[in-house]
Amino acid sequence: MVNIQSEKERIESWKKARKAELYINPLPVRIWHWLNALGFIILILSGTQLRYPNLFNVMSFETAVRTHNWVAFAVIANYCVWLGFYLFSDRITVYHPELNPKKFFDKAFAQMRYYGYGIFRGESSPHKVRPYDKFNPMQSITYQIVMLLVVPAQFFTGLLMWDVKRFESWIAFLGGIEVIGTVHVLIYIFFLAFTSVHAYMGALGRSPATHFREMFTGYEEEH
Repeated sequence: MVNIQSEKERIESWKKARKAELYINPLPVRIWHWLNALGFIILILSGTQLRYPNLFNVMSFETAVRTHNWVAFAVIANYCVWLGFYLFSDRITVYHPELNPKKFFDKAFAQMRYYGYGIFRGESSPHKVRPYDKFNPMQSITYQIVMLLVVPAQFFTGLLMWDVKRFESWIAFLGGIEVIGTVHVLIYIFFLAFTSVHAYMGALGRSPATHFREMFTGYEEEH
């Protein structure tokens, strides 16, 4: 026999908990995020196989080449979807930079203090996440640089190396295949570090799984 009172209390408790959550990441953003994460992991693995075949051996060279090329084009297409979504929706505000230098540096230093000191003492983040303002100043400037400069540069250098003969004039203009390859590898190393830091920061919620779960549901706890 069901305890009606207990069931009502459970429902009310769930409603209160839901009110304490904010819908931060809409479905298109969440789909893009996880597809992009999967694509980058595959690109890192296949790229490592291509660059260091004597140290890393999870697939044949030919398989690594095909996998790297096809997944790269899929990630480029996924990036275009991301760019289109933010350019043509009101969610673009999450990437708007703070144009007041004093405000930006005040908020950035407060966030740096939190990451370097306050977080280890149980303090709350100085930045309060909102649906149209989800990134703190450090995240905002980092994602602007990564998504608008570093990622396109990696796509461009990868495209040039994909068909050297077709793009030989561009390659020669930019200093030769050695320069293009070096830039591509340096950005690859950057993404190895960035992915590791991104995963670490994602584990700094109320529990290690909190922020990862939020990226599946779209709802983020309001502290």
